[in-house]
Amino acid sequence: MTDTIITNTPRSSDDSGGAGWLVALVIILTVGIGGLVLYQKGFFNGNGETTTNINVTIPDPVTPTPEPAN
Repeated sequence: MTDTIITNTPRSSDDSGGAGWLVALVIILTVGIGGLVLYQKGFFNGNGETTTNINVTIPDPVTPTPEPAN
């Protein structure tokens, strides 16, 4: 019968996982910039209306309002 010897070598200490952080940073930036572009294009506008028109008549403070007739 033969014996099988398995030797596990420890991971080197110079591996810092920088590639994983770089990938995570690229993904976060892509999602953030994509969301900003979609927001500016009006993708998140719920009612679909792009313009607002408010008409207000303001009385002239120089000319007083006439008294109502009795």
